[in-house]
Amino acid sequence: MKQSAKRYSPLQSALMSGAIATTAAVSVFGPVWCRSVQAALQDSPKAIVDQVWQLVNREYVDGSFNNQDWIATRKTLLKNNYTNREQAYSAIRQTLKKLNDPYTRFMDPQDYQTLTSQTSGEVSGIGIRMEVDQQTQLLTVVEALENSPALKAGIKAGDVILAIDGKTTKNMKIEDASELIRGKVGTSINLRLGRPTQKPFDIKLTRSTIEVPTVMYTLRKEGNRQVGYIRLREFSAHAAEQMQRAIRQLNASNVDGFVLDLRGNPGGLLNASIEIARMWLDKGDIVRTEDRKGGSELTKANSTALTNLPLVVLVDGNSASASEILTGALKDNKRATVIGSKTFGKALVQSVHQLADGSGVAITIAHYYTPKGTDINKKGITPDIQMDLTASQERQLASDPKLLGTNQDPHYARALSILSNNYFASGEQNQLSRKSVVLPKP
Repeated sequence: MKQSAKRYSPLQSALMSGAIATTAAVSVFGPVWCRSVQAALQDSPKAIVDQVWQLVNREYVDGSFNNQDWIATRKTLLKNNYTNREQAYSAIRQTLKKLNDPYTRFMDPQDYQTLTSQTSGEVSGIGIRMEVDQQTQLLTVVEALENSPALKAGIKAGDVILAIDGKTTKNMKIEDASELIRGKVGTSINLRLGRPTQKPFDIKLTRSTIEVPTVMYTLRKEGNRQVGYIRLREFSAHAAEQMQRAIRQLNASNVDGFVLDLRGNPGGLLNASIEIARMWLDKGDIVRTEDRKGGSELTKANSTALTNLPLVVLVDGNSASASEILTGALKDNKRATVIGSKTFGKALVQSVHQLADGSGVAITIAHYYTPKGTDINKKGITPDIQMDLTASQERQLASDPKLLGTNQDPHYARALSILSNNYFASGEQNQLSRKSVVLPKP
């Protein structure tokens, strides 16, 4: 789900584009229906309205429904005749507004499909990351993703995309190009590419399911120490396995400490945040959730940490939701030093349901608290070292994302200072740390 942040951060566009911003547990409405019942519901706008009412009635975190007479609301909704889906959708949206909860919202089929694609961490396409080159203003390939049709076809970083299925990309926006490139798995697409060393050429590719990389990592040589820099863009269904791979690879390179960058990360799946927290925490509480009946569930670390080496976490005002669960767990357990700006302040959990006609609804079902019992909703997490970037620093990082995680990135530079001055263990201790870590099977 998208979420409007307290303020726009240029880092958000550098770290995450088109992000979901929810801590969600995805599910499908009710029991498995027979096809005839599903078909009837698809053709009944009023049935969709009632489905949404029933789900909210059953799950919504506030039993008073923001002091609304929820039974009377249903009677009013069902008195109306809806001649088409648009009328039903409008009635649903107006009803949900009365809850005064921006995270409980209705999605039409297209919006619901977008959300599920984001949470799944998969897209249908050819597997490239693109940008409009600032100097040439040409649509340029930044990266061909691992195991993608693009990589297998020999597409390289720096290739210019001149046309997509015969349509010129001159003055084309990234969003429009992405829409043209995405499509049904198994369908073909033709690209005309430019490359400095040769004449423009055409290439035909077949779309496939692509796992979107949400974890970026690199080994930084900082003086006589090695730092593992990990950037987590969102908590998708593949985020935990990608994080596990990153930590293991960096451990194998004998890093002395880690910097985990959650800036601009708007959230994602609750389970992904818990799994990732367990990779850094060997013991201690992670998060406590509470539903409308006062039912409480405490999630703990389970002795499966991949490393206990020194860790610094970077956050900003757009680090939200699942990012705050992870940050709160690491901060409260004194597992990491947190640097940056105060986080967004979203301490609500949503369930996401698909409806019979392909639309969907997200419903706030619980409130969460950090291990120390802190309610961060609308307050955020205050970093151990609060360090707000100036407008010029933000512009510089936004204009050149390659500076993130380098000495020209003020937050990262401060993280290095903290690691070097206070937290780097000796080489002998680090070796002991690596040997003592139990690595679960992937």
